[in-house]
Amino acid sequence: MGMLRGKLLPPVLAILFSALLCGIALMVSGANPLRAFGVMLGQIGQGTTAVDIINSTGTYYIAALAVAIGFQMNLFNIGVEGQYRVAAVVAAVVGGSIVLPPGLHALVIILTAAVAGALWAAVPAILKVTRGVNEVISTIMMNGLALGLAAYLIGSDVFGELRGNNIRTPEIPHSGWVPGISFGSSGTVFGLVFLAALLGIGYWVMMNRTRFGFELRASGESSTAAAAGGVNAKKMILIAMLLSGAIAGLVSMPEILGRDHTYNLNFPAGIGFSGIAIALLGRNHPGGIAFGALLWAFLDKSGLALDNVGVPREIVTIMQGAIVLSVVVAYEVVRRFELAAQQRQVGRQLGTVDAA
Repeated sequence: MGMLRGKLLPPVLAILFSALLCGIALMVSGANPLRAFGVMLGQIGQGTTAVDIINSTGTYYIAALAVAIGFQMNLFNIGVEGQYRVAAVVAAVVGGSIVLPPGLHALVIILTAAVAGALWAAVPAILKVTRGVNEVISTIMMNGLALGLAAYLIGSDVFGELRGNNIRTPEIPHSGWVPGISFGSSGTVFGLVFLAALLGIGYWVMMNRTRFGFELRASGESSTAAAAGGVNAKKMILIAMLLSGAIAGLVSMPEILGRDHTYNLNFPAGIGFSGIAIALLGRNHPGGIAFGALLWAFLDKSGLALDNVGVPREIVTIMQGAIVLSVVVAYEVVRRFELAAQQRQVGRQLGTVDAA
């Protein structure tokens, strides 16, 4: 019961606190908090909102898994943003340049994205293990390089083509598309949303049922202790970063293969940074990350619904930030309460603390 309380109580407290904080912000701005929250919940049954939330959840989930792998190794891979962007443009270019049988074509594009993401993450990984360069600094710099590289690759004189007022890569042929599940006027769920679910299962199995997962967690907890047990810390850093980058490379696949079939200037940005917040919210657990991704996607869609009724959409950003901040504080508070309770229990057993 104590373990369950330690896992469930902090996020519940964080969400309640952030809702209270946003309610106060709404009242200060002159809006009705109950009406605003009612609009947020009511949007789910309107138009394509529910399907859009599911699709966004899958994308956020993959990004958060990429971040979580680094967290398990005590690495802060803030470069997921750049890794998925480079992987997206490279995979789109390759996918639009070849024609293969259906299924095989999509598989080649997916593998290309994973390899591109891993190679982009290899640079800060090598700098970390050979020169001791902090991965936060190197991955932030790589994010800037990724943005410039993507813009260069889709230039009309390189791989891009001008369509109307937008520049994009050549469209991927039908053989490379991944069909989704249509719900008529309610929208279509991306087929690769199920890839996100498979990645979550694979992540759980790897971390909890394999030697590699144990060594990864051990190295993250204490590299010195892991080294004493025969674990090569530098090797684990390199593998963790490459694996994180490979998964980050898959972030864009649901949208590219399920809807856009190309990479253009309007490609979504900020998914990697949202993945960091979601991984923190989910405490690196695949189930917790799934909940965090669903909540994040729901809040993202709520911005437009609130704007339509005259409520500032910035309230969503406040709520997202408050949730992340609150969950970190809540976990620490609960941890300290449980630690104090354990100390009192030990004290009673030793007779140094009164039962009262």
